[in-house]
Amino acid sequence: MDLLVVGLGNPGAEYEGTRHNVGADAVARLVGRHHGKLSAEKGLHARAGQILIGGKRLLCAVPTTYMNESGLAVAPLVRRAGIGGDDEADGAATRLIVVHDELDLPSGRVKVKAGGGTAGNNGLKSIHAHLHTGNYLRIRIGIGKPPGRQPGADYVLKRPGSAEREALAMAAEVAADAVELIATAGVEAAMNRINTGE
Repeated sequence: MDLLVVGLGNPGAEYEGTRHNVGADAVARLVGRHHGKLSAEKGLHARAGQILIGGKRLLCAVPTTYMNESGLAVAPLVRRAGIGGDDEADGAATRLIVVHDELDLPSGRVKVKAGGGTAGNNGLKSIHAHLHTGNYLRIRIGIGKPPGRQPGADYVLKRPGSAEREALAMAAEVAADAVELIATAGVEAAMNRINTGE
């Protein structure tokens, strides 16, 4: 595979449409755009499917684990996509893309980032623990900070109101655009276009 794209979220109907699932939503939209399908695969804790973008082969996946166990899904996916291995220590740095919600960005804002910390995201913490690195690409979808004293955990697991829901749906489309740009024009071009909000 040329790229592995993983959208983070929680499984089950009770989490559909929550802020925490916007990464999974973005990857589902991307796969749909390219007439692919996400299906459960034996040996993977994920629904996965392959698509082609500009001649590049992408393995797209949404873990079926809970967010805080995302690494259980991502580690086997990295092996399945052939982007990890000892022979290619830096493979994940440019070929693994994780799409996730981000409290540190305003709701609806999308940014592409290479490497970095976890910013308290339990999905990223789990991926770091299983891959033993934070050196991979992220597409961060802003969900804003919780209002008042509402705990972050409650906030991310809630469904937003209609205006924010619309903004997050548009952001999921922009995140899908970002993956297409990375595949066709490269990471720098994607950062230039997406991070400046053009």
